[in-house]
Amino acid sequence: MQIPIESLVVLCLGFFVIATLYSAVGFGGGSSYLALLTIFLSSFFAIRSIALVCNLIVVSGSTYLYFKKNHATLSDFLPFVITSIPLAFLGASFRLKENIFFMILGVSLMVSAVSLALQTYQWQETETTTYPKKLNYFLGGGIGFLSGLVGIGGGIFLAPILNHLRWNKAIKIAALASFFILVNSVSGLMGLLYSGTLELPWIETLCLAATVLIGGQLGIRISLKRLSTKGIKRITALLVLIVGLRVLLINGLEI
Repeated sequence: MQIPIESLVVLCLGFFVIATLYSAVGFGGGSSYLALLTIFLSSFFAIRSIALVCNLIVVSGSTYLYFKKNHATLSDFLPFVITSIPLAFLGASFRLKENIFFMILGVSLMVSAVSLALQTYQWQETETTTYPKKLNYFLGGGIGFLSGLVGIGGGIFLAPILNHLRWNKAIKIAALASFFILVNSVSGLMGLLYSGTLELPWIETLCLAATVLIGGQLGIRISLKRLSTKGIKRITALLVLIVGLRVLLINGLEI
């Protein structure tokens, strides 16, 4: 066991809150899992592995419901995932030096914080626009590679870009983000397994997996209308930004 029991309880509580809130808006919570794990774990292999597993568990339920309610169309999503799947695998299979990993992770967390904050500024539902479709392949591939590299699904990067491009309605973008996270998490785990860097301390993994399963299912099924979704995203973005800066300066640059 790599984490003391008291710290594991605190970590589980944090993961439960993250899974509940993120699943309600179509995300898996990978960036916030990474942010918390860097505080309690020193092994960056374990950090990446656990975050991807928890991501996968949360978005599996979300993706199923999006498809069931006809918010998701596979043909529209294929251009993004065709390139993201192999590049997420490639990114996850890279054996990075520890300080390089933490530098990339810190910057990625800060970027994801800004991306999450941008989610609170959405265009009108009726507004859509057109742009070169080949851009979807480049977006999927680039974000997929970064996702595999640091151990997140990438939906938190993709969604604000698509909102900015006015790709489609917000609900369909959320559905795509959830599906994108799902396939990239699977591909990333395969990449870690292939490179021999998959590290899942079984006690911590089981506890956290069970926690996000409950939280994710709760978030999908309950109404959060009484809560401010924008407020939740902004507070979470601020916390992720602070932790990302800490990871970059302390773990990456060792200042």
